[in-house]
Amino acid sequence: MEISITSNKQNELLSRRELEFTITYTGATPTRKMVHAKLAATMNAPKEQVVLDSMKSRFGITILTGSARVYQSKDDLVKLEHGYLMTRGGVADEVFGAQDAPSEDAAEAS
Repeated sequence: MEISITSNKQNELLSRRELEFTITYTGATPTRKMVHAKLAATMNAPKEQVVLDSMKSRFGITILTGSARVYQSKDDLVKLEHGYLMTRGGVADEVFGAQDAPSEDAAEAS
């Protein structure tokens, strides 16, 4: 799995970097967890400060495109990010702890 950053914009107002990336892979499509870990390693950021927004792949092509956000601190992430994105990306457990993570019912209500 090879990742390349196609766009890296610094958003000073929201204390984050907004990324667009392309991944070339062989075999099965990478999971969100694998992409999240690889993106955090590529950007030299802790995994709990990276939120994976979207991932799109097309049939028959081993290229995946997506977008993500890298926050400067956990506090900024908690203030700005939707709970369902943190839960989907597996970041909610790391940020809130297993007992305090937003439930799926709370994510559907917002």
